[in-house]
Amino acid sequence: MKRPVPTYELYGEESGERPDFWLHCETIPSRSRLHHWEIGLHRHESFFQILYIAKGSGDALFGETVRSISPPAVITVPPAVSHGFRFSPDIDGFVFTMLASHLPIAPGSRNRLGTWLATPRLTPLGRSDDGRYIAETLQRLAEEWEARRSHRTGLLDAYLTTVLGLTARLAEIPLANESAGESENERRMERFDTLLRQHCLAHRPAAFYARELGLSPTHLNRVVRAMSGQSVHEVIAGRLLEAARRELVFTRASVQEISFRLGFSDAAYFSRFFVRHVGTTPRAWRIAERQKLGV
Repeated sequence: MKRPVPTYELYGEESGERPDFWLHCETIPSRSRLHHWEIGLHRHESFFQILYIAKGSGDALFGETVRSISPPAVITVPPAVSHGFRFSPDIDGFVFTMLASHLPIAPGSRNRLGTWLATPRLTPLGRSDDGRYIAETLQRLAEEWEARRSHRTGLLDAYLTTVLGLTARLAEIPLANESAGESENERRMERFDTLLRQHCLAHRPAAFYARELGLSPTHLNRVVRAMSGQSVHEVIAGRLLEAARRELVFTRASVQEISFRLGFSDAAYFSRFFVRHVGTTPRAWRIAERQKLGV
């Protein structure tokens, strides 16, 4: 009978010993040497991990699958996936552990990046320009996390988004059965997402995005629903809720301040919006989530 795979926050730390922020960083040797360079099978319920292998060698275990590690490489591990590692004593690099809810796109989302994030991966960086840039960005991410200087959160977000996007691109193998229509819809979704990032806080209506993309509102809604499983209105609301949750958990700003930052005309309107979609008030949700995260 197989032993159950333990669930940790960080390897060897039981639930409740949470990182002090949404992102935690440490060198790979700092923890693995404590366990004789072998990290047994385990999983993280709410965390996504990125390992950057700068030197050394070893094996990555994803369940019963074993992948050989050769530097430079990036390993990505989504939540709830059993994984472990065997490292050589000369291993070097970083491991980044972050709240999965803080990722730019949730693993399993109905788009190429979300699908890619939902499966554990070992991606060799090789000698390409993108590979070198990924390595440099991960090094900078580690330095920024350690320094704790001003504008830290925005920079950490930007570095993380860059690394995930470039790593997925580097590892991507075109799907043989992907139709031209699917590819075009994916490009439309990427353009829609870019526009949404630019205009979300201005509370633009669905018709604005359709016009910018040269589509009718009905056609845009059909594309978005096919690619994401949600309507345009639901995606717009989801983006505002995502921003609201981040502000509520990771800042000390009042609910009124947050409502103005997110483009709402008044705090009462923001609260009604939040209750309608989440089922509880912003203040009650903030208290409950901060207690869970220990922040």
